[in-house]
Amino acid sequence: MILPIVAYGAAILRKVSEPIDADYPNLKVLIEDMWETMYESNGVGLAAPQINKHIRLFVVDSEQIFANAEPEDETYPDAPGIKKAFINAQIVELSGKEWIYNEGCLSIPKIREDVSRHETVKLSYMDENFVEHIETFTGMTARVILHEYDHIEGKLFIDYVKPLRRKMLQGKLNDINKGKVRVDYKMIQIK
Repeated sequence: MILPIVAYGAAILRKVSEPIDADYPNLKVLIEDMWETMYESNGVGLAAPQINKHIRLFVVDSEQIFANAEPEDETYPDAPGIKKAFINAQIVELSGKEWIYNEGCLSIPKIREDVSRHETVKLSYMDENFVEHIETFTGMTARVILHEYDHIEGKLFIDYVKPLRRKMLQGKLNDINKGKVRVDYKMIQIK
């Protein structure tokens, strides 16, 4: 089932999410719904707060980023990417140089900004079967993971934007908060 994306301004997007256990109701269905919602919205990641769930869960499909890249293209050292669900994720270590990339967010449509993030992230998490993993991700995959991880920590990519630039975006952000934005996917305003 395709779920509506929570728009900027909703309090849930600013709260640290709660861990879950294997008894979380209908978890497999929720994860499937998140995949379907993410693909329908043309996203490469989706976090539970974006669908109005206050839990530490996000999905990432960075394979989509590399779908049209040449196999030997050194621009994307982390190709072919991953497709995974992350439950109760915690950052173990950030490393590598920070690099800038122009990011967007399904909850903040029609706004893209340059964001500096670490090149590599080591993450502990559980998969959808509650098997624990500690894994290291790099490049674009790390960037998408860090963006989604921010969502479960109550942060948004615009938090990394310089104050003057953020002030310049305020009118657009207010419009999104008031529902004055058109998107090709289901979106809801929640206070």
